[in-house]
Amino acid sequence: MADSRLSRLLHKAECVAYWAAVAPVLGRLPPTLGYGLACRRGDWLHERESVKRLELARNLHGVLGAELDVATAQQLTREWFRFASCEAIDVAGLRGGAWPLRRLVDIRGREFLEAALADGKGAILCTAHFGSYHSGFSVLHASGFTVTTLGRWQHNYTTGLSAIERRFWDLVYARHVRRLRRRPNIEPWPGRLDVAALAAEALRANEVLTISIDAPPFSCDRARTVPVPVLGREVRLLPGIVTLARLTGAPVLPAFLYRSADYRHQVLEISAPLAMSGDIATAFCRCVAEVSAAILRSPAQWRYWASSADLANLGMTSPVPERSPALALSLAGQGVPRRGSPLRRVPSVGL
Repeated sequence: MADSRLSRLLHKAECVAYWAAVAPVLGRLPPTLGYGLACRRGDWLHERESVKRLELARNLHGVLGAELDVATAQQLTREWFRFASCEAIDVAGLRGGAWPLRRLVDIRGREFLEAALADGKGAILCTAHFGSYHSGFSVLHASGFTVTTLGRWQHNYTTGLSAIERRFWDLVYARHVRRLRRRPNIEPWPGRLDVAALAAEALRANEVLTISIDAPPFSCDRARTVPVPVLGREVRLLPGIVTLARLTGAPVLPAFLYRSADYRHQVLEISAPLAMSGDIATAFCRCVAEVSAAILRSPAQWRYWASSADLANLGMTSPVPERSPALALSLAGQGVPRRGSPLRRVPSVGL
């Protein structure tokens, strides 16, 4: 028990040091070196954090099932750790009007967004908790589009975090993102009644509003959810993006940030507006289909693989997932590439 407590404390100390001191330094190095060292840290965490590695692989296997063999599950968990470490470098690149990061993010589909804003009703970007999305939308704001986000700061809702930890994440993460937004995040706290009004205000100002539609609903909101297919599973999500689009007339455009094979370059892909015709569930299914397609294109970039509680809340896994013998054997450490060994990327991962 004492060893476990000490291990958790050492992990937290390393995380604090990395985000507060190391990542800002790496963010000032040439990108090849900075992101390369971030990937090395990700590999180190992959080998060290056996519990988290187990949770990730178990969730991947539980959702993707027969489509995911053991070797691919191992590789995607390593990718997840690398992406998580690289995100801190992305946040460090938001200094100076996001100029360091702007050189590494290619915005594709600007013409769709510009055409949508030409009508003066704003535009809604349909996205997910996928990749380094907060940093990507800060780059979009710094590139000339006025961006506001409707969504949660995850550290304000994660159970078990102390007030000091919440303050830490606000300083090293949220503070840097907020500098490159028109307004503070519109957070949908339980019982908050002015969310729609604040979102409509941003759209009336012809701003870009981003909404991650894959967030697990609060218990008090379940009555307003609709069943939709995500990765072959029936999931209940809030269709507020459709309601807001119909109330304001703002178009809904899919937008996802993909990290390239070299880990430092990223592509923010904005697609043509989705049709909002039909009933709410039908229109919302079109939005959800874009999320599923993004996850299948680059599975390791979806945040929720690391949270069994969130996946269970979404209805994608059981509260206590079962492990297959083959997966249990692999997670015990057999067949895992050694640190520093070449990593062959899965064809569906990255660009």
